[in-house]
Amino acid sequence: MLLTWHWKKLFAVQALFALVWAQAPQENYDVIVIGGGPSGLSAASALSRVLRKVALFDSGEYRNNPTRHMHDVIGSDHVVPAEFREAARKQISFYNMTTFFDQKVITMQKTDNSFHATTANGTYTARKVILASGLKDDLPNVPGLRDAFGKGVFWCPWCDGFEHRDQPMGVLGDLSDAYDSVKELHPTLNKDIRIYANGTNNAAQLNRLNGKNRDWQKVFDAYNVTVNPKPILNITRTQSGSDFHDSAIRKEFDKFRVYFTDGTYEERGAFITNYGTSQASNLPEQLKVGLLGEENGHDGPTNVPHAMSSGKKAAVFCHVEMATEELAQVGGSPAKRAAMLDDRSIHERTARQMGDEVGDVYKRLAHF
Repeated sequence: MLLTWHWKKLFAVQALFALVWAQAPQENYDVIVIGGGPSGLSAASALSRVLRKVALFDSGEYRNNPTRHMHDVIGSDHVVPAEFREAARKQISFYNMTTFFDQKVITMQKTDNSFHATTANGTYTARKVILASGLKDDLPNVPGLRDAFGKGVFWCPWCDGFEHRDQPMGVLGDLSDAYDSVKELHPTLNKDIRIYANGTNNAAQLNRLNGKNRDWQKVFDAYNVTVNPKPILNITRTQSGSDFHDSAIRKEFDKFRVYFTDGTYEERGAFITNYGTSQASNLPEQLKVGLLGEENGHDGPTNVPHAMSSGKKAAVFCHVEMATEELAQVGGSPAKRAAMLDDRSIHERTARQMGDEVGDVYKRLAHF
C-alpha cells in the first residue's frame, strides 16, 4: 500500500511538471548568452547542467585574447586563452543543451515575453538573455601601446606579473593611480619601478594622490620609485618575450623603449597599466541597461575568475527565475497568477531565494 502511494505521488509530480512545461512560454531557447569568453562559458555550463536550452553567441572578440597565457585560474593556470575556451566548449557540449553560434549579435530586442537576437544569419528567440559580452580597455592613443598590450604590457600583477618579476617595471596611466600599482608590485615582484606620468603630474592628480595617501612621497622614496613626467611620443618593442623566455621558471623577457616628445627615451622590461574600461558591446545600450558602480555591488575586478563567477551567478538567477515563472502558471486564480508573474514580484522573490549577493549581480548584469 505504501509503495503504491509513493508511485501515485511520483506520477502526480510528473504530471505537474508536464503541465508547467506545457503552459510555459514556448520559445526557441530558454536563454541566449551573448559572449563566448569565461563569463559566457560559465553561464552556459551552469544552465546546461540544469537542462536549460541555451544559444551561445560568440563574436570571436575577447579582452584577454592578446595575452600569451591565462594565470591565477585554478586548474587552468598558464593555459593559452584559446585552448581554455576550446576545452570549455567540449565540456559544455557533453550535456547537449547548448548550441554554439560563432556569430556576432547585431541587434537585441525585448518583447513582452521574450528576447530576439539578430545576427547576419537570422533571428533567434529566448525567454531570457545574459549579456556576457565583457569589457574593453580604454587605451590612450599612444603609438605602439595597443600592439604591445597583453604581451609585456599588462593590467594586473596577478595576470602576468610573475612572468616579469625582478625586471625593470614601468607604470603607465594617470599619476594618481600609480600608487596602487606600486603597492601591488613592491617589494615581492619588482623593486625597480619607474612611473611614466605622461604629463599627468598636475595639481588635480596630486590632490587625488594625496587623498589616497598623504605619505605617498615617503613611500616612493623608501621604495626608490621614480617618476618621469614627460609626455610620451610612442612605445616601441625591442624584444619579444614570446621569443625570449625561460619556460622552466616561467620568465618572459620583453624589452621596450619609451620615446618622449623631447627626443629622449628610456628602456623598461615590462609595464603595468592603469586605464579605464567600458562595455565592449553596444547591446546593453540597445536594451537600455548598464553596469552599475561599486556602490551598487560592482566590486571592480575584471579578471577571469571574477568573470566566471559573474557568469555562474547570472545563470543560477536565470534558472531560478524561470522556474518561478513556470510554477506561477499552475493553480490559483488568474489574478494570483498575474501577481506572481509581475516582473518586480518575480525579481524580489528570486532575490530572496538566492540571497542579496545574487540580487546585486542581477542588477549589475541587467539581463532582464
